[in-house]
Amino acid sequence: MSAATDGAGVLLRALKLPGFVEHFETVAEQAEREGWGFEAYLHQLAEIELEERGRRKIARLLKRSKLPSDKTLATLELDRFAAPVRRQVPRLCDGDFVERAENLLAFGLPGRGKTHLLCAIGHELIQRRGYAVLFVPAFKLVQRLLVAKRELELETALRRLDRFDAVLIDDIGYIQQSREEMEVLFTFLAERYERKSVMITSNLVFSEWDRIFQDPMTTACAIDRLVHHATILEMTGPSIRSGVAQAEQEQGGAA
Repeated sequence: MSAATDGAGVLLRALKLPGFVEHFETVAEQAEREGWGFEAYLHQLAEIELEERGRRKIARLLKRSKLPSDKTLATLELDRFAAPVRRQVPRLCDGDFVERAENLLAFGLPGRGKTHLLCAIGHELIQRRGYAVLFVPAFKLVQRLLVAKRELELETALRRLDRFDAVLIDDIGYIQQSREEMEVLFTFLAERYERKSVMITSNLVFSEWDRIFQDPMTTACAIDRLVHHATILEMTGPSIRSGVAQAEQEQGGAA
């Protein structure tokens, strides 16, 4: 490596252009072979830099999202879902509902694929549109907000969550909330209303949400905010988990 090349690498690192750093020599060799002008050479490097920045951004968003890496569209057996749900998946993966700050709610008994489906959509929102998504079990979100409230840091915690375009809350209503827990959950939902998207899975239909919020007025207000701008997926049919387990057992027996 010549002194000039070494110096260029130092400058490009200082400018935080890792794509340039990695490829400027090989692209220069290609430019010389093919008789490119300076503008074509620079254009090629800029394209490489943008592509690699995009990949790094997606990698960062996926890591921050906490989405289960195995719950993707590729591993989702869509044919196991009811036709009305299947029809909506492509549109939801395009992410226009996030652009409009709308919500996505999935209801059904355990084992119906609610979590897998919404996680798969979350992966697509990141990879197709570059949205910031956070996956968090409901009990963990509530405990995080409760600790923040007790430390007089609730506003700060809500601002941190506001950095995410969509927050996927898994299993809301799975554990009955105390009044204090109910209040911080309602505060979170109210803060995001018509500004940022919420994605929710729940084993409880709305008529049973008084078990979550306990107070009828708070329950009605929470439901009103969630459904005002929302897509609701009703996950019916037999348990997917049980079906998969039975198929694996039968396959093992046949072997």
